[in-house]
Amino acid sequence: MVTLAVVGAGSRGTSYARHAIASGRAEVVAVADPLAVRRDRFPEATPYTDWRALAALPRQADAVIIATQDADHVEPAERFAERGYDILLEKPMAVSEKDCHRIVAAAERHDAVFAVCHVMRYTSYTRTLKSLLDAGRIGEIVSVQHLEPVGWWHQAHSYVRGNWRRADQSTFMLLAKSSHDLDWLVHITGRSVTRVSSFGGLHHFRPENKPEGAAGRCLDCAVEADCPYSALRIYLPLAGQDVWPVSVLSEDVSERGLLEALRTGPYGRCVYDCDNDVVDHQVVNMEFEGGATASFTMTGFTPAAHRQTRIFGTRGSVEGDGERLTIHDFVTREVETVDTRPMGDSTAAGGHGGGDQGLVDAFLTAVATRDRSPILSSPGESLHSHLIAWAAERSRLNGETVTLEGTTPHAR
Repeated sequence: MVTLAVVGAGSRGTSYARHAIASGRAEVVAVADPLAVRRDRFPEATPYTDWRALAALPRQADAVIIATQDADHVEPAERFAERGYDILLEKPMAVSEKDCHRIVAAAERHDAVFAVCHVMRYTSYTRTLKSLLDAGRIGEIVSVQHLEPVGWWHQAHSYVRGNWRRADQSTFMLLAKSSHDLDWLVHITGRSVTRVSSFGGLHHFRPENKPEGAAGRCLDCAVEADCPYSALRIYLPLAGQDVWPVSVLSEDVSERGLLEALRTGPYGRCVYDCDNDVVDHQVVNMEFEGGATASFTMTGFTPAAHRQTRIFGTRGSVEGDGERLTIHDFVTREVETVDTRPMGDSTAAGGHGGGDQGLVDAFLTAVATRDRSPILSSPGESLHSHLIAWAAERSRLNGETVTLEGTTPHAR
């Protein structure tokens, strides 16, 4: 039985911990969070209002799940590594390149079993795709098209009204949301990225696009019924259910509690009247070692769905929608469809298509056996995928092609 401490018992920290408990292979023995209602989610665990109090003690658990806000990862990661804990760290690792390097150095210095929550690597869909690519089913990969359909309501929830709406208070969109995808592209190609260019911006969620007659809050708005981003339409159908995304609005998820949150909190604001500044659409072009290329599109103007990918090789191609893979063989001209339908949908509420459970299972196995091979990304690989995000953002802001210095070991 692996013992766990949870540092940051919000949506993600709680989700990973609950997956670990449900596996029957782990128990939470300590929880650190400033909010009592979050600490109470783990009644058998010793509660701490501040993670520093836990870190000041001799090691209390085998491993720690660190899921504080993005900007608050580096200090607990360093301290718990020093104390001998293995670490499961929510992505992104940190909000500066320097802090990412600090975290990786601490994990390696203290020989911690260390995993960043790149959950997309752990889905059955990804495992199947990776296996057929590694087996040479489509020959050598030449180019990739990849789409992240964020979803119109998810964009409004997290990146217009929510915690990740401002780069200065969290981080830029590509790192906050799409570090999953940049890491995934490195993983499936098995190659490091050498050059990056990027374009995008905040196109729609701006004050000048506010409809005539719109109010500052959806509850007061005369045109709310015709707005696709209506907070009433997004949240009220989930009243009474302790699930994401309503679980982040209020601890009281009754209709009354949600209405009060929409009246007074950030999630009831008009999407054209917020203080957001992160992009709502972005494209990234990547060149890999060996010359293969990939184009990645992140957009908030879609249904919330699985990622969609097309991979073009010298002997065939693959099209994937997160559930099925369609393989075209150029030699036989045969078309094969492989069903990899996941356990849940692509959202956090759906467990990221089985990726959350797969990640947690791999981490627990690595902690219990000291065999790191179930963890599908080394600290250096995780660092590389984060550095791609910073390179892309520099390109977007400065209008230049950015070269990444050095290489990392090929993804597993």
